[in-house]
Amino acid sequence: MHKAVIAATGLYTPEQSISNDELVAAYNTWVDQWNAANAAAIDAGEIEPKSHSSSAFIEKASGIKSRFVMDKEGILDPSRMAPRIPARSNDEISILAEMAVRAAEDAIAKWGKPVSEIGAVICAASNMQRAYPAMAIEVQQALGIEGFAFDMNVACSSATFGIKTAADLVANSDKAILMVNPEVCSAHLNFKDRDSHFIFGDVATAVIIENEANAGPGGWNILGTSLQTQFSNAIRNNFGFLNRTHLPTDTAEPIPSDGLTDKLFVQQGRKVFKEVVPMVSEMIVEQANALGIDPHSLKRLWLHQANINMNHLIGKRVLGREPTAEENVIILDEYANTSSAGSIIAFHLHNDGFEVGDKGLICSFGAGYSAGTVVVEKRE
Repeated sequence: MHKAVIAATGLYTPEQSISNDELVAAYNTWVDQWNAANAAAIDAGEIEPKSHSSSAFIEKASGIKSRFVMDKEGILDPSRMAPRIPARSNDEISILAEMAVRAAEDAIAKWGKPVSEIGAVICAASNMQRAYPAMAIEVQQALGIEGFAFDMNVACSSATFGIKTAADLVANSDKAILMVNPEVCSAHLNFKDRDSHFIFGDVATAVIIENEANAGPGGWNILGTSLQTQFSNAIRNNFGFLNRTHLPTDTAEPIPSDGLTDKLFVQQGRKVFKEVVPMVSEMIVEQANALGIDPHSLKRLWLHQANINMNHLIGKRVLGREPTAEENVIILDEYANTSSAGSIIAFHLHNDGFEVGDKGLICSFGAGYSAGTVVVEKRE
């Protein structure tokens, strides 16, 4: 059986970006307004006042310095604190599909082959904007691809699960698979929560996987993949059609900062750190050993861009020493956490300097818990 090959990758980055200073200024203005509006209850000891955030706190906690977003104005409006993304008619391309198409076009241009050589589309992302029709089918139509398409969601691990799925599909196929990861993470983030208001950004990535027998020169052999899931409530988002009666009827308005906040992203950060770091580190080492590869010899790690402290510790455990910045790629300082797209951004932007035969690792981890590893080798 022929190996699967990562033939090309693509990236779409929104034009707008928010620095930590800008985000903090908006958040602290909202805090001051909230504290003033609830002054009587605060003075009576009925509720606790909200605390300010700071750029120093954000960078120390996460390593994030800025993030790209689809709507800067709505997020930085203290009276709103949420992106304003207008609804589109059913005759217009959806926002996620549009982002995915932009990333896919970048990948296809680098690939250098016609879309007629693609036989399927997988849209793997943490949040789909609707239940159906599938975003993947809309992307398929927009690009003029024949064959089939489907969506899949494994939260932040969606891309590695998508690569594994695509690799299995092309094993006995003459057609390539396009896997896209459009993420408007700012739309499910609670910008009124000091502990998480800084975490996410928006972006889209794309990966083209094809059978080695059909691949041209270059690209990356997929030497092996490993997937793992373990149920946990430590990262959760309860938004869904079954709880629609509890949400504001005007969907243009942001979800308020009250009992409905569990319909947005929530996590127990310390618990996630404590449980996910050993799970992922051990999984990577076990996968490398199973392939007969010394994990210390991996030239580069393209990890999920969740938190710089998590990534540094995982890198240290896998490589058996402090990794260099070149070995353990960090892009979350500029992009923040982009869920499923993070490891693919890192791989897309920083895969230079490899000789034929050099090996690296794409890895993602997140809600579920879910984790996926893809060991790759530079091709001739």
